[in-house]
Amino acid sequence: MESSDPVDTPMVEKSKLDEDSQGKVVDPTHYRGMVGTLMYLTASRPDLTFVVCMCARYQTKPTEKHLHVVKRIFKYLRGTVNRGLWYPKDSSIALTAYADVDHAGCQDTRRSISGRDGAG
Repeated sequence: MESSDPVDTPMVEKSKLDEDSQGKVVDPTHYRGMVGTLMYLTASRPDLTFVVCMCARYQTKPTEKHLHVVKRIFKYLRGTVNRGLWYPKDSSIALTAYADVDHAGCQDTRRSISGRDGAG
């Protein structure tokens, strides 16, 4: 990965990650290690949260398709190492967050992937 070129986005625009039951299975232990490393970064890199959580869904039976997406995230990190949130020790920060509901966003179950139950 060190010789790879950085990319501008952590995931290809309008890309849909699904179960990929026909794809070639890769080593789940290696995949889980990569995803776990990325999950650690989501505390200070909200730009990674969505795509890393999407990849985390497929830790049981990852395929080359899923591994390709995880590798793209690392390529994105290569070009954005100076980005992130900084939490100063003595400051009183107020954080405002907004959510965009995504009904039927999961390609496998057709359920919401935005954190809601998809009922409304």
